[in-house]
Amino acid sequence: MLVVVYTLAMNSWSLYLLECENGYLYAGITTDMERRFLQHQQGKGAKFTRINPPLRIMGEKSYPDRSEASVAELELKGVSREKKLEWAELNAWPKLSN
Repeated sequence: MLVVVYTLAMNSWSLYLLECENGYLYAGITTDMERRFLQHQQGKGAKFTRINPPLRIMGEKSYPDRSEASVAELELKGVSREKKLEWAELNAWPKLSN
């Protein structure tokens, strides 16, 4: 049973929103938020974040698979800056438990 839980956790995908230099926002998907953010900071991420280095992770939301995360990413990329900021507020990172 532990193996099943571990496998499911490893396969979950997250949509994330970064605040970058110059005030830009960047949305992407990953299976490991900390690793991906570090890659972006080291210039090993997307071309956009090599030009506009990330300052912080604004929000993150988990999805059961890559397909759902990709659909959500396209939706987020298609909305206004104001809506992206609202999304980040609803999905603030890091997740803090009460």
